[in-house]
Amino acid sequence: MWREMKEDIQAIFERDPAARSTLEVILTYSGLHAIWAHRIAHRLWKAKWYTLARVISQISRFFTGIEIHPGAKIGKRLFIDHGMGVVIGETCEIGDDVTIFQGVTLGGTGKEKGKRHPTIGNNVIIATGAKVLGSFKIGDNSKIGAGTVVLEEVPPNSTVVGIKGKIVIQDGKRVKCDLDHVNLPDPVTDMIRQLQREIEQLRKEVNELRTLREDQKQNEHSVL
Repeated sequence: MWREMKEDIQAIFERDPAARSTLEVILTYSGLHAIWAHRIAHRLWKAKWYTLARVISQISRFFTGIEIHPGAKIGKRLFIDHGMGVVIGETCEIGDDVTIFQGVTLGGTGKEKGKRHPTIGNNVIIATGAKVLGSFKIGDNSKIGAGTVVLEEVPPNSTVVGIKGKIVIQDGKRVKCDLDHVNLPDPVTDMIRQLQREIEQLRKEVNELRTLREDQKQNEHSVL
């Protein structure tokens, strides 16, 4: 338990440049508090102390703004940055070294029984406001862009953006800064720019045809 706590603290120093001291991290990081409370609640949940586990998770939610169901399985060194509004469902599974930003939902899509929440692989980054809904896997080393809605499985080493989420990078070169969750490609914007270029090209061709037609008319008048 103490080793896990030390790893949690070290993960914050590695991924948050604002962290200054161990005491500051322990006292002021709500994401850390939520993870530690979840570990207690999860052990109680596995021991079938369901009500007490839910009470602890609700108390943690009240103080941190982060709702983690005690049934969720969380790996090592999870970092929840800021964390307000984060929701993690009952059958969600999170791998090691995952980073989650504020406003993220790892939820289900209906009232089905059994596994209904996503499985998050290792080294995944889920940016601000992203929604991952359904029982599927987000592959290792993937990035989910800010505000993205993911409704289907994501292969490893992918970058997903948009509504509904679209894979825009897969098995590409690794970005230098793993926490750069803002400067991601936007397929919608790229498509609009492509259409704008095509419209400009069509306008140019239409103008050329008009000019050619006017020249032909002038030549015909000259002959007459």
